[in-house]
Amino acid sequence: MNSLWTPGGEHPVDRDAGPADSTPPPSADPELDDAIAAALPDGMKLDDLSPEQRAQAEEMVQEMAAARERLLDAPAGTVVANHAMGLYELAALHLSQQEPNFAEATVAIDALAAIVDSLGPRLADAEPTLREGLDQLRMVFVQLRNQQDPTED
Repeated sequence: MNSLWTPGGEHPVDRDAGPADSTPPPSADPELDDAIAAALPDGMKLDDLSPEQRAQAEEMVQEMAAARERLLDAPAGTVVANHAMGLYELAALHLSQQEPNFAEATVAIDALAAIVDSLGPRLADAEPTLREGLDQLRMVFVQLRNQQDPTED
C-alpha cells in the first residue's frame, strides 16, 4: 500500500521511514529539566515523557516556582495568619457536626491558641481577628459541651 485513504483525502505512506522520534527535545533551561526530573516518580526519566507530558510537567514546575515567589513576597505574619484561619475553620467544622467531635475540635482550638498566644502582635492586623475567632470557638465549644451534658462544667 502506497497511500492511505482518510476522509480528508488520500495520503502517501512511506514504509521505509522509521517511526518518528518521539523523544522530547531537551529544554533550553537545564534548571527546568532538573526540576522536572526531581518531580518524577522513582525510576522514571525525562526521556520517558511524551512531548505533551513534558509540556505539562514544565508548566507545573513553572507554576510552582511562581507560587513560591508569591509566597516569598508575602509577609510571614500574613501567611501564618492564613494558616491559623484554616485551624479556625477546622475547629468550627468539627463543632458544627450533628454530633460535635470535641476531641478533634480541641486539637484545632489548642493549635490556634498556640499560634495566637505565642505570636500575638507579630501577626499584625490579623491578631485581633484571630483572637476574636479563638474566643468565639471556645465559647461555642463550652456551650455545645454543656448542651450535651449539662452536669459538666
